Amino acid sequence: MATILINADSPKPKTTPAVTGSALVLLRLEGLAVAAITAALYARSGASWWLFAALWLTPDLSILGYLAGPVWGARIYNSIHSYITPFPLVLPALLLHRYDLLPFALIWVNHIGVDRLLGFGLKYPAGFGWTHLGSQGNKRGESIPASSSPA
Repeated sequence: MATILINADSPKPKTTPAVTGSALVLLRLEGLAVAAITAALYARSGASWWLFAALWLTPDLSILGYLAGPVWGARIYNSIHSYITPFPLVLPALLLHRYDLLPFALIWVNHIGVDRLLGFGLKYPAGFGWTHLGSQGNKRGESIPASSSPA
């Protein structure tokens, strides 16, 4: 199944396949595993669940990047919703024994895992609803019209 996407560097539409079938199931199960493991580690960290609740939606503030347009919005959202980004908190926590940083990284990674489980993937510059896990807000398999362009 293909969706029409607008390449950030080119005004011409580009066809890109969305993840489907067993690959989609595996990616969602991976999100479930990440969410479960980080929740268990957070529980063992002794940090407050109030902190967890208060900060859990913080990565979604990256949606504000869409105020600069869909290309920048996708870039900012993706940079915050990548598993790689929380590691600058994990590395000093483990190397320098600064374990007070770990709960923040665990909350962040848990948020990403739950997003993946629910089908909220990394964004394409064609618009917020188009992700590597398929379209959101549209019927599955629906394509962006070839005439559409980022707003």
